[in-house]
Amino acid sequence: LKAGTAQKLVLNMISTATMIQLGRVKGNKMVDMQLSNEKLIIRGTKMIMESLQISSEKAKELLLKYGSVRNAINQSSINP
Repeated sequence: LKAGTAQKLVLNMISTATMIQLGRVKGNKMVDMQLSNEKLIIRGTKMIMESLQISSEKAKELLLKYGSVRNAINQSSINP
């Protein structure tokens, strides 16, 4: 169990470092994620709400309009 836990931690660090190098992380949040289920849509909506200081309804509207957390944040920052 201990070796498995250590292995998991190392693999998590490698994947996190890779995502940072690929530019898929903004601040401390993974903004380039597949919105494949309701839980991830809610998580993406919350990220947009926090980043842009807007209501959940407006954040979900932006998420559905732009299709990704990164695009919603970037486009809304350009076009307030």
